[in-house]
Amino acid sequence: MAEEEQVGVVAKFFAKPSVAAVKVTAGSIKKGDVLRFSGHTTEFTEEVTSMELNNQPLEEAKPGDFIGLRVKERVRENDKVFKVIE
Repeated sequence: MAEEEQVGVVAKFFAKPSVAAVKVTAGSIKKGDVLRFSGHTTEFTEEVTSMELNNQPLEEAKPGDFIGLRVKERVRENDKVFKVIE
């Protein structure tokens, strides 16, 4: 079974570009990482393909960063974001 660590929390969701605004709270998030979004009505896993900070492409996000992540499904405020570690 893969391990997981909580790396952030969803601050906002933008429906039109399907982007989650995520506050990174621990660890780091890199392109290619697999993230699990979990909340009251949210439960899916997705690989990071597009990540931005202040509308600029980003390779790695660190704690304290507010980043935009492209997601395939709707997420909600306060959903937890976990990094899946194989």
